[in-house]
Amino acid sequence: MGLFLLKRFATFLATLAVASVVVFLVLEMLPGNAAEVILGDTATPESIAVLEAKLGLDRPPLQRYTEWVGGLLQGRTAMSISYDTPTAELIVERLHVTLPLALMAMAMTVVVALSLGLYAASRHNRVGDVGVMAASQLGIAIPNFWFAILLILLFAVHLQWVSAGGFPGWTEDDGGGLWEGIKSLLLPSIALALVQAAILARVTRSAVLEVMREDFVRTARAKGLSRRQALWGHVLRNAMIPVLTVTGLQFANLITGTIVVENVFVLPGIGRLIFQAISNRDLVVVRDVVMLLAGVVVLVNFVVDVLYALIDPRLRRADA
Repeated sequence: MGLFLLKRFATFLATLAVASVVVFLVLEMLPGNAAEVILGDTATPESIAVLEAKLGLDRPPLQRYTEWVGGLLQGRTAMSISYDTPTAELIVERLHVTLPLALMAMAMTVVVALSLGLYAASRHNRVGDVGVMAASQLGIAIPNFWFAILLILLFAVHLQWVSAGGFPGWTEDDGGGLWEGIKSLLLPSIALALVQAAILARVTRSAVLEVMREDFVRTARAKGLSRRQALWGHVLRNAMIPVLTVTGLQFANLITGTIVVENVFVLPGIGRLIFQAISNRDLVVVRDVVMLLAGVVVLVNFVVDVLYALIDPRLRRADA
């Protein structure tokens, strides 16, 4: 197990390093001078020179890269151009919205998808199976931003159960509270979870059906176990590896996919921050937020690899 974790952790660090190089080079390859891109066509040469010095553009690219990565490793980030605040403070402040939103959406996705996937697999080729598959196909086809607008029209405009957008805060001092904060994130999390739950339900059904055809399941049934007992006691654990793979990717997608939904619901999260940074040409914020999102994707994949080994010991032995 130790060697397995060591190899996976080394891969995790190497992937992060490559991601940092890619993010840095992509912004370096922008046409024109980055300071001119940020300040616009009406900027004076003096203001461009000042911003170049502030961004470190007067230094070699390798030096700027090492200073950027070194600062991240020390927990130190550059100042945002448009907010005049360290990007770390901006990101932490916006994560108070985005992280709970992603966790709520992921919880809904897992509960709904596993329930529907198991239900469909246990009723293979029957009415319940066909109904779940039809509903999941419809869920995959609906864009989450369009579904978000439908939710606003129904629950905020017509029924007036919740507000159409905005975030009141998690404390009463901010004008909100725990329940008010959860209410404001309820519709966005449903909009995010729709497509992910539809995909995961189909994956769960396929994985469960594949395991149910294995010899050990037939042996368990021959020994007197009911279909339900075999499903929960033997099938589900062995079907979890492909389900975990998709679940890990979906959580990363939920973090990165909040950009559109947060703008639909006017939520002050990471998605809205990067949208505003792009609009304001604040490349410092764009760089750090993109690196954060890349790090989340890599970290989730590392956690999924570890969970693989916990679920299936054969993977640990094969990698030893």
